[in-house]
Amino acid sequence: MRADGARGTSAAVLLSGGLDSAVLLSEMRRGHDRIHPLYIRGGLRWEEAELAAARAFVAAIGGPGLEPLTVLEEPVRDVYGDHWSTGSGGVPGAETPDEAVYLPGRNVLLTAKAAVWCRLRGVSELALGSLGSNPFPDSTPGFYRDLESVLGRAMGGSPRLTRPFDRLSKAEVVWAGRDLPLHLTFSCLMPVAGLHCGSCNKCAERREGFRQSGVADRTPYATSNASPRVGHAG
Repeated sequence: MRADGARGTSAAVLLSGGLDSAVLLSEMRRGHDRIHPLYIRGGLRWEEAELAAARAFVAAIGGPGLEPLTVLEEPVRDVYGDHWSTGSGGVPGAETPDEAVYLPGRNVLLTAKAAVWCRLRGVSELALGSLGSNPFPDSTPGFYRDLESVLGRAMGGSPRLTRPFDRLSKAEVVWAGRDLPLHLTFSCLMPVAGLHCGSCNKCAERREGFRQSGVADRTPYATSNASPRVGHAG
């Protein structure tokens, strides 16, 4: 499997530190001469661990054409207020459906910030790790087509927004990245001393992705508790 793109081009990858964007980052190197990993910090409760994972993964895969991780700021704590994502109360557990972790407007904010960065530096493509199983209204093909059009009008041209994994499941992404240091990636809503908590919605999704793919899960979890997923597996 190859991420789309032509030789001799540069692209940016919106990197969260999680499985999907990490595997995408590696895949994108096959079709481009230069890849810029971008992490956007918003002030959410898991970001310290997530950013550390993103840095570790970029350092581990290294190699020609992979630029250093760029960290951009997009504060959202004042927007979300007292919310589980900002540290107020518990987070959606392993038994909750994917819709429980929806953060309104987050993809608009992240994509717009990254697109402006690309436009000002002549980077013609911005790749996102959105999967086919993503149930959110701001993750559909139509949404990204419209957003690309709006950004192009706003800036007199914009990077092309691509989603190379938009037909894949979590398990297929894990399989595609089976030779990568996936244990360095991070996808947890409530880290415990820098580890995956093992009991939140995202930890359950992660475990299920490894289970379905048949790839050994080397992730260090703070607890071995696991509950069945509800809703969109993958």
